[in-house]
Amino acid sequence: MTRPPTHDLAAEQAVIGAALLAPSVVADLAATLAPADFYRPAHGRLWETLCHMHSAGQPIDPIALAARLAETGDLATVGGAPYLHTLIAAVPTTANAGHYARIVAEHARRRQVADLGAYLAQRADDGTDVADIVATGRAMLDQAAGTAQWPPLIPLGDHRHLPDFPGYVLPDWVAEHVYAVAEFTQTPVDLAGCIALAALSTAAGGRAEVEVRGSWREPTNLFTVVVLPPGSRKSAVFAAMTGPLLAAEKALVERTKPAIVEAELAARVAGKTAEKAAIAAANADTSGRDTLLAEATAAAMNADAVTVPVLPQLVADDVTSEEAASLLAEQAGRLAVLSPEGGIFATIAGRYSGIPNLEVFLKGHAGDMLRVNRRSRAPEHVEHPALTLGLAVQPDVLRDIADMPGFRGKGLLARILFSLPENTVGRRKIGADPVPEPVATTYAGNLGALVMSLAEWTDPAVLPLTPEANERVLDIERAVEPRLAAGGAWGHVVDWGSKYTGAVVRLAGLIHLAENLRDGWGKAITADTIDRAALLGEYFAAHALAAFSDMGADKATRNARHVLAWIERTAATAFTKRELFRAVKSNQIPTVADLEPVLSLLEAHGHIRQLDPPERPRTGGRPPSPSYLVHPETHQPAATVHPLTDTRRTA
Repeated sequence: MTRPPTHDLAAEQAVIGAALLAPSVVADLAATLAPADFYRPAHGRLWETLCHMHSAGQPIDPIALAARLAETGDLATVGGAPYLHTLIAAVPTTANAGHYARIVAEHARRRQVADLGAYLAQRADDGTDVADIVATGRAMLDQAAGTAQWPPLIPLGDHRHLPDFPGYVLPDWVAEHVYAVAEFTQTPVDLAGCIALAALSTAAGGRAEVEVRGSWREPTNLFTVVVLPPGSRKSAVFAAMTGPLLAAEKALVERTKPAIVEAELAARVAGKTAEKAAIAAANADTSGRDTLLAEATAAAMNADAVTVPVLPQLVADDVTSEEAASLLAEQAGRLAVLSPEGGIFATIAGRYSGIPNLEVFLKGHAGDMLRVNRRSRAPEHVEHPALTLGLAVQPDVLRDIADMPGFRGKGLLARILFSLPENTVGRRKIGADPVPEPVATTYAGNLGALVMSLAEWTDPAVLPLTPEANERVLDIERAVEPRLAAGGAWGHVVDWGSKYTGAVVRLAGLIHLAENLRDGWGKAITADTIDRAALLGEYFAAHALAAFSDMGADKATRNARHVLAWIERTAATAFTKRELFRAVKSNQIPTVADLEPVLSLLEAHGHIRQLDPPERPRTGGRPPSPSYLVHPETHQPAATVHPLTDTRRTA
């Protein structure tokens, strides 16, 4: 039976309660007591907040602390305002605050020693060099004894601990399938969630638009891009989430075939009639030629007016810009490019032609009129093109597209909703439960019903907002605008941020239609739907900041984030360079030499510290690998900026 880690919750409560009763003790205790020393995460969060408030010169009392926690979204996490009064009641006397703090610190040191024992046992079993084990163990012991001091952490980037995809805001039939697919494939919920949004966009894009106010209307098509490394089961998730679209496409084809046969027959008959009329006019004498010529002209125009429907196509894969434009013209302005790969980016950047062609993607997202030139036919105009993009790309593709000509400058990247979920490879559960049949059947049936119910619309259905929903949109606009100013939180991604409110409105339109499958076009979008879409917007805002940060980061910073993710995932408190390389070796970090700038960067930011190199063995052999300790606070959730309120939020 495993014993729980040593701790004293009563002492932890007494420390925080004493700080609330006598704020002056915070300065004395903060020098020796870190948030990581608390066993209960809520207590660590409270202590961290108290220290921040004290350093900022803010008053400390239960009301002020509750207000601060409410601002950062942590009040419910720590137990709510009533728990703060529970902490105060748990203090026998504030005079003993230092004694309570020493108890908490002592238990923290004991847990570190226990971690040391587990570390040594594990390394002894996996064949790690004895010299490495001894050197690392000695340093960890010094740290547990309090002889090793750490400098404050310097943040490495702004996308650690990104928010999880809020699938619960989706309609139940979508959310249940998203979570079931993620469980069965053991993939992040983000992947299935974003592809579900792309599937809804495929069903509704070009057939509905949201009327915000005045002439402002937003179409309901999206560009979503999920970033995951190879081996992440992207194809399996795509098949589960988009399979019903292909089934619906097949049903549309079967429904259209009789009309195609009829139109082709009518075209042949009209053509023969026009041909006979033309021959008769050509052979007529002068007196009757004008009448026959008029009849031949009318017959030719009738023949030309016969339109043969094309086979419906909802989904394409790796198409060129020219092919996408032609398909949009053929399919009455609606098309989706869905793929578990990112080759489409290289294609539109000019892989085959050598010339980037972004027009169809820019106008296909905005709904602006698109002119399609054809070699064999007259040019066509697509009044309101609606192109959906749903991709899953590898991290290298994300970095490459930032350098592709025109992608940033012309606004393609500004139209994309990015998702950078945490990779689950290496931690996946074997034998996960498959998607329940009723869940899959309901998802397929409802998605197909949405496709079929909107398929016949030629002019887009207009979805108005209720007055309350309009106020919610205005609130979002008011919150976003200051972020876009020079020096604002989104000042460096103003192109993406300028389209944020429109993206939220589009998401609301899709949620509304998915929740009202057969009559959504006859109802107004409610404030609750806008609120749910706004939660998705906050998710995508945080991930977009991370994506643009990654696109602008140098190689050493990107690799350092990769190593830091391994440290956090494995909860490593110490490691050797050799051990780290075995764990993170990849195309991204192919040699041990590639770790040098990474380790230097992490050490400069305070996340790790190299131990004194152990002595070389006198008997010869391979020298011990350099060892590193991990800053205790590296494993604490990082504070992030809430995308709209700009308040600090611990993820």
